[in-house]
Amino acid sequence: MAIGGNLFLAVTKGLVAWLSGSAAVLSDAANSFSDTLYSLLMGLGLYLAQRPADQTHPQGHSRFEPLVSLGVALAMFVAGVTALWESIIRFGQPTEGIEPGWPTVVLIVSGLVKVGMFAVVRGMGREARSPAIQASARDNLADVLASAAALIGVWGSRLIHPVLDPIGGALVALWVFRTAWEVAWENLGYLTGRGAPEELTRQIADAALAVPGVKDVDRVIADHVGPQLRVDLHIALDGRMPVDRAHQITEAVRRRVESLPEVDNAFIHVEPMDEE
Repeated sequence: MAIGGNLFLAVTKGLVAWLSGSAAVLSDAANSFSDTLYSLLMGLGLYLAQRPADQTHPQGHSRFEPLVSLGVALAMFVAGVTALWESIIRFGQPTEGIEPGWPTVVLIVSGLVKVGMFAVVRGMGREARSPAIQASARDNLADVLASAAALIGVWGSRLIHPVLDPIGGALVALWVFRTAWEVAWENLGYLTGRGAPEELTRQIADAALAVPGVKDVDRVIADHVGPQLRVDLHIALDGRMPVDRAHQITEAVRRRVESLPEVDNAFIHVEPMDEE
């Protein structure tokens, strides 16, 4: 659905841009074309990320997802460069105001379609805790604002001055750059082992302390392996406790921590504590 919808919008906007000569609409068409490309990449990335663990990837293939999200950011950046360059070229060319008829129709329709896609995709991303899907949702929202900027440029060129059309196109490109940077920065953190926020670290410690028999949590190391967290947790147990009981508590802690939606794997280390 996303691929077909984005391709339809890209072709329609491109045709309207060619007929009207609007740099703003052309920038928005380039943005929709990048959306089509990254929808294809995202589908491939999600397929790879869902493959089970094997000998070559013993912790699973989840890192493929943020890797694909970086591809999404790159595609968005290329679309922004194309849109900005076209706007710069047209900025120096003498033009007349853009006839707002068809550009207005296609930009309003595009905005409404993207609002619907944003709502649906955001819900899917939150439910699946998928950075690639969440990146797609943010891009859909950026597309709504980009179409609005293009619409302002088209009408501004007609009512105020023709130069507002390429200015509108440049604003669209700058907004695309901003969204691409946000997506790239977030997913670089997933790939480079960024640590968990302090609040989530406290939740992990609290989950462990809630297990009967755990005396203390000495250390929590939570970092990203792909979109989810790998947790190394040091807990203190009664040093005189039988080994089998200590093992039962350790397993209970592991299950409790891994029940947190942000956590993929938890590794529990036991340290003895003298009751006295």
